Amino acid sequence: MTEGTTSTAVEGSDTLTRLEQEGEIAADYLEGLLDIADLDGDIDMDVEADRAAVSIISDSARDLQKLVGRDGEVLEALQELTRLAVHRETGDRSRLMLDIAGFRAKKRAELAELGAKAADEVKSTGEPVKLAPMTPFERKVVHDAVAAAGLRSESEGEEPERFVVVLPA
Repeated sequence: MTEGTTSTAVEGSDTLTRLEQEGEIAADYLEGLLDIADLDGDIDMDVEADRAAVSIISDSARDLQKLVGRDGEVLEALQELTRLAVHRETGDRSRLMLDIAGFRAKKRAELAELGAKAADEVKSTGEPVKLAPMTPFERKVVHDAVAAAGLRSESEGEEPERFVVVLPA
């Protein structure tokens, strides 16, 4: 093994350890929140695409809907609070992703399908397609789906009205 390879392997394990630590801090914070709210839920931690991913799951997803809110608004706020809790403990900015009751996973699948359909439309018409305004998370999923379809896309506009434009090849 060369020195560069060893260094890369160590950096990779350091990153994984740091992300796992972020997940543990987030899980502790969220468990406290669930206790305060008197809600049942299990916490699942993972590392996906170079970021910690924490999910709250329950047999009774209906109870957890309070933590998702309308269109995921409460989920977004809880994610930011959880990121702040991680930042307070580690001193580092966190890119942690929070999912509650599978809301984000379902949303990701819907958005990937939307991106693929928009890419198909652009391929058949040769004209750009503008999508409705989206959150940064939603735009990222659509950009990834468009790239997977072999096209490119851009975000345009100002928050909160920022949207994705799918462009011809």
